[in-house]
Amino acid sequence: MVMYEKRDDGPNDGSPKALSWESIESVDLERAPISEVFEVLHSSEDGLLEAEAAERLQKFGYNKLEEVQENKILKFLGFMWNPLSWVMELAAFISIALANGQGRPPDWPDFVGIVVLLLANSTISFVEENTAGNAAAALMAKLALSAKVLRDGTWMKTDVSLLVPGDIISIKLGDIIPADCRLLNGDPLKIDQSALTGESLPVKKKAGDQVYSGSTCKQGEIRAVVIATGINTFFGKAAFLVDSTSPVGHFHKVLSSIGNFCICLIALGLLIELVAMYAVQKRSYRDGIDNLLVLLIGGIPIAMPSVLSVTMAIGSHRLSKQGAIVKRMTAIEEMAGMDVLCCDKTGTLTLNNLRIDKNLTEAFDFGYGVKKDLVVLMAARASRTENQDPIDAAVVGTLSDPKEARENITEVHFLPFNPIDKRTAITYVDTEGRWWRATKGAPEQILDMVHNKEEICTRVTNAINKFGERGLRCLGVALQKIPEKSVESSGGPWKFCGLIPLFDPPRHDSADTIRRAIELGISVKMITGDQLAIAKETGRRVGMGLSMYPASSLLEREKSGAVMGDVDDLIEMADGFAGVFPEHKYEIMKKLQARKHTVGMTGDGVNDAPALKVADIGISVSNATDAARSASDIVLTEPGLSTIISALLTSRAIFQRMKNYTIYAVSMTIRIVVGFSLLQIVWEYDFSPFMILVIALLNDGTIMTIAKDRVKPSPMPDSWKLREIFATGIVLGTYLAGVTITFFWLVHDTEWLETTFNLRQIKHHRDNMTSAVYLQVSIVSQALIFVTRSRTWSFIERPGGLLLTAFAIAQLTATIIAVYANWSFAHIQGIGWKWACVIWLHAIIFYLPLDLIKFATRYLILSTSSVPQKHIRQPSCRIS
Repeated sequence: MVMYEKRDDGPNDGSPKALSWESIESVDLERAPISEVFEVLHSSEDGLLEAEAAERLQKFGYNKLEEVQENKILKFLGFMWNPLSWVMELAAFISIALANGQGRPPDWPDFVGIVVLLLANSTISFVEENTAGNAAAALMAKLALSAKVLRDGTWMKTDVSLLVPGDIISIKLGDIIPADCRLLNGDPLKIDQSALTGESLPVKKKAGDQVYSGSTCKQGEIRAVVIATGINTFFGKAAFLVDSTSPVGHFHKVLSSIGNFCICLIALGLLIELVAMYAVQKRSYRDGIDNLLVLLIGGIPIAMPSVLSVTMAIGSHRLSKQGAIVKRMTAIEEMAGMDVLCCDKTGTLTLNNLRIDKNLTEAFDFGYGVKKDLVVLMAARASRTENQDPIDAAVVGTLSDPKEARENITEVHFLPFNPIDKRTAITYVDTEGRWWRATKGAPEQILDMVHNKEEICTRVTNAINKFGERGLRCLGVALQKIPEKSVESSGGPWKFCGLIPLFDPPRHDSADTIRRAIELGISVKMITGDQLAIAKETGRRVGMGLSMYPASSLLEREKSGAVMGDVDDLIEMADGFAGVFPEHKYEIMKKLQARKHTVGMTGDGVNDAPALKVADIGISVSNATDAARSASDIVLTEPGLSTIISALLTSRAIFQRMKNYTIYAVSMTIRIVVGFSLLQIVWEYDFSPFMILVIALLNDGTIMTIAKDRVKPSPMPDSWKLREIFATGIVLGTYLAGVTITFFWLVHDTEWLETTFNLRQIKHHRDNMTSAVYLQVSIVSQALIFVTRSRTWSFIERPGGLLLTAFAIAQLTATIIAVYANWSFAHIQGIGWKWACVIWLHAIIFYLPLDLIKFATRYLILSTSSVPQKHIRQPSCRIS
């Protein structure tokens, strides 16, 4: 109900006045007489002035559902406000604060390097996400509609967001109602309110009636006065009631789990080092700082938020090109794990456009020689060929050429549909001068008109019931000869010709989309406000199962005392639900999520908004209302569901990239913490914090390219298997730490490498040792990504060209630094090309077993896993 306060603005001198909200008394604009509506809104059938409209726009706001705009500065700073960044910021503080006071200046190179690393990662994340967000906003803006409004006494087109209460607008065939309005004088309209009710058939609206924002005009043309805009509309209020707070998604939980694991591991490593250095080795305060910085800088996967954000941002660009606008980045990750897809029927699985199934047309040859083609032709003649309602359009559209409806006949009189007769009829003359009358309408009404009702009643009734059982409405068709050749003549007896079934046909791609979704491990459930029989018929046509239930009775069973598990089992196993109201959709979503399913929901209307909001992935289809778009995570710009399959495969590919990186990140943390802690504890070896920063910078630059890596989407829904990620990361990281320890032992405690390859000794030169260890750590660290990105042998699955190029550039840079650099501040001095080649050989040899270790770890995880698999019964019916 739209309520505005009634005002007393003094005498009406005819001049336009601004609305006032000072009076206490309110008026129900939905039911008040039109004259009172104009009085309350200070408007008239002549419309508003532009100046008035501008003033009201300031008062009432734009006619759209506003979305909160992020502060760009706070968003950028937010990338540096997370536990992983805090550890790096602590390292920066230690490098300049704790290093000072022992007679030595602050460690400015390390401090600057850490800050550069933080800013680089934050900038990349901010730019990518901002670019993706701007692209999505631009695409959403293209979906905006225009309206024809009367301003300054002139009709003009304007963006619907600029409409204000009191505006006079024009509504015609095909228009989407831009705001809540009251109709003015004119012929009745037929309005499609499927976005509200979920049913296909339009309703009649006459002068004085209310029409709601988001509904569609299917017939007629009329003027209307706007009475509510934006969040004050019926749809706007419903969308406003949808909880605006979003629960923490899977992605953020996983990110937190991995981050906490790394932080706890680093904390443990720091504790062990502190005890070893200061309690056992009795080292000086300053000597221990570098070792602590090495663990803090090298152990934290500081690039993880950036890499994952960039991966999703690039994926968002790709999805937008496929017709899917991503409003919430993490929805990409959640879509990859979607295992249940709940689909609206009307306008999503179906065209929301009535059609005739000619093959099912029932012709009754009661000695008249009637065939199916003649039944359809008679029905088409009894239809208007212009200004058609949906039924007339469906009947005439069945002909190979709409002109056939009036071909070889002369129309004498047409009887339009009215709610009393419940039929249409045409009187016409054929080419031989004979007069005929054809009619179509409610089958029971047509049956009552025929002369031999008693003889044919049983057969016709059985046919009507058969259509009804399949959820098909049908039209009766009859023909009458007029011997008197006069419009006023009652004519001869009516002869029943046949029945024509009406249905809302599936989209051409719906069946294939559902088949592909099932093949990808997704259970598709239909959720519709239509009758159960209609839902089952649609399900049969698109290849879904037929285990469908009335949602109300199913949920009422639970309230009446049925065992909750039984009801939940039925919901989980069902193929669809009919007679659904918004609260039912919401409950169905919650119950499926309680069973640990990742649920996607498609919808187009305000009645879908609560379910779209609560679903893990809310998907608004093309031509959805603002309420649905506002509540959804992904907006489709192409009709039908086929775009979802493309988006699904893209999401799974993106998920694989993110999963590959998380295993890599955990491995690197283990490798740095375990490896360098043992080097310090066993050999009291101090590595350079600045060189760890160089490794981190080169690694981050390379690893960013994983966002465009070549991967294969998973054939089944993905999920974050943290047990597998941590186990694989721990095993691979420990192995690589052992490789570094082995290399250091060979160089520091033996002369085998020098003797075998005729190398100069470097074990007594700390700066040379730093160069050697730096190159060894750098090579295998980056090479590890090729192992974690592949499901089989890493040298078989070809990586993306960008990743290969970045790896080559980074390692060429690392090798040149190790060979030529002479940086005293970083304690590094070049070791020459001979040592560099030996280190590369060592890295390649120890790289080869990594795939076998990966396979063995995966096998052990699978063989010891006791996690039950989620089960969804596959549809019992397929397309024949």
